[in-house]
Amino acid sequence: MGQEGHVRVGVVKAKSLTVIFHSAYQSDGKCFVGEHTFVADGKERDFQPMADGASFTLKDVVIGVNFHWERKENQTFLGALRLLSEEECVQAVNVLPVEEYLTSVISSEMSANASLEFLKAHAVISRSWLMAMMQKAGTQHGAAALHEQVSDNCVVRWYDSEAHQRFDVCADDHCQRFQGVTRVSNPRVCEAVDATRGMVLVHDGEICDARFSKCCGGMTEMFESCWEDVPHPYLVSKEDPYCRISDSTLLSRILNNFDQETVDFYRWKVEYTTEELTELVCRKSGMDLGRILDIVPLSRSFSGRIILLKLIGEKRSVVVGKELEIRRWLSETHLYSSAFEVEKTSNGFVLHGKGWGHGVGLCQIGAAVMGEQGKSCEEILKFYYPGAELMKKW
Repeated sequence: MGQEGHVRVGVVKAKSLTVIFHSAYQSDGKCFVGEHTFVADGKERDFQPMADGASFTLKDVVIGVNFHWERKENQTFLGALRLLSEEECVQAVNVLPVEEYLTSVISSEMSANASLEFLKAHAVISRSWLMAMMQKAGTQHGAAALHEQVSDNCVVRWYDSEAHQRFDVCADDHCQRFQGVTRVSNPRVCEAVDATRGMVLVHDGEICDARFSKCCGGMTEMFESCWEDVPHPYLVSKEDPYCRISDSTLLSRILNNFDQETVDFYRWKVEYTTEELTELVCRKSGMDLGRILDIVPLSRSFSGRIILLKLIGEKRSVVVGKELEIRRWLSETHLYSSAFEVEKTSNGFVLHGKGWGHGVGLCQIGAAVMGEQGKSCEEILKFYYPGAELMKKW
């Protein structure tokens, strides 16, 4: 059986960073306590805690980068701090044991007040995803984050999550949310991580790439619709009867406060005038298609999500994919999902959609509902990752 190990989490990058050391940290033989501001100086600095339980706060951490809930907040972390100089900026990296990392993740992704069985399931999939990404990154030295097929009339892009160079994972939705101990407000979070310590999902002897999204809208998605064209037998499209949004009290219990600001994500609509959409597509795509005449889905997955979309303009037409690129082109931030129907109106377009996120793997809303209904951690995992099995790695 293996050992737990540590994870390096890229938290925030800025021209200058202010750190508050709540107890003594040591770096290059010097002791740091209290508030300090750092700028890029070409050096790599390691700050080691001088006592168990030591913590530090980073000011103005950006969360929800490029999404509609983007904001800054102060966040507190345990473990060591590494400061890296990158492109005239300073990058903060938190180095800590994997299990401590997971305590933060499951209370950052969803509320710490969600059911114990749901939190246990989330600890397993977050641990599995992390280990799968770290293993993959170790075999793909310098792998590109962006994969694309671009021609004059077609742009197909998808993005890796394992391509960070100087740390293992980032702290935001690009990987999985990690907001320190800021939201660890319920002891059941630690209980969930302890109860599943070292447990991962495996399929055919390999740790599962256990993807998850916020709300599948009633139908989960298969892996290859969103990323590389490699089927994952445990990441398939299937109906999710648990993903139903009607109880506001339940949502307030299972979602973090900033996620509760996002409303009507189970079924949603976005309206554009032709002029608004024309300007938006030109700006987000970098292509002048002229006045947008039509939006035509060319390819849909089993779940109804659009994989390839054709935008027809007066000057030219272009096909865009995969789902994340479609969502980026048709919104100031991101559309909730690519599962939408297009309605042409007298002065523009209405997009009628469902769900929030890519929909692959576990649906956080559906799984949280399962937990509220008394389903076990094992039942939740079996439902969302068919054919996968639990294995204890440490």
